[in-house]
Amino acid sequence: MQNVGLVLEGGGMRGLYTCGVMEYFMEKDLYFKYVIGVSAGACNAVSYISKQRGRNEKVIIGYVKDWRYMSLRNFILTKSYFGMDFIFDEIPNKHVSFDYETFQKSPCDFLIGATDCKTGKPVYFNKDDLGEKFQALRASASLPMISTIVKYKGYELLDGGISDSIPINKSIKDGNTKNIIVLTRNKGYRKSPGKFTGLLKLNYRNYPLLLETMMNRYKNYNETLDYIEQLEKENKAIVIRPSRELEVGRLEKDSKKLYGLLHNGYADAENSYEKIMEFVS
Repeated sequence: MQNVGLVLEGGGMRGLYTCGVMEYFMEKDLYFKYVIGVSAGACNAVSYISKQRGRNEKVIIGYVKDWRYMSLRNFILTKSYFGMDFIFDEIPNKHVSFDYETFQKSPCDFLIGATDCKTGKPVYFNKDDLGEKFQALRASASLPMISTIVKYKGYELLDGGISDSIPINKSIKDGNTKNIIVLTRNKGYRKSPGKFTGLLKLNYRNYPLLLETMMNRYKNYNETLDYIEQLEKENKAIVIRPSRELEVGRLEKDSKKLYGLLHNGYADAENSYEKIMEFVS
């Protein structure tokens, strides 16, 4: 499957939808040679690339109610709502093992999107840049206001979704004429202007270009969705998005709702499978 990209949106706990899609792809032994994701999308991608079926479910749903995974206690202790050391060091090395060898040997190009706080622009890390403690993923998943800035490879970084929520343009720029795009919002969704702008301006007052990107994020996001719809019409992309109404929020802890979203992703991938195979052939 040359020149076919797999593009993964973020969305916090809404990423369980992507988890379900990846589970079906792994079941069908469907692996793409180019994968790009931001935030939760990138986090789900690593277990897909390491071919570990069921791993994301064990990590996310298995630990979602553990205070070390995400909690106000974490935020008080570390200024991050998500327990980054627990998620990206303790879990993969002690509790739900990550297959580093299979991941590194995978022939696919894997890009992780993060946001450069100094420029407000996206930065993309490849598989070799992942870091011994998943620093690239930490950066990509560090949501503003509830996470600390990650310093890595000379950058100061935050959530990749700030500057490039759905990195379709990067995939096309890298030569992919066809793309499978996994979104975590229902069809017809459009983002509204952000709230808490006063707090953002106070908290990131030393990063004016980052603030500018944050203020314009909803416009860029909606323009990207319009572009994706055009790609669909031109038969240049297949979009997989939740077919059922979303009940899961960015910081959702309800296991029943999370399982429901995962199963929705699996079912939607299954329903799209024949279309995907015809599209990429």
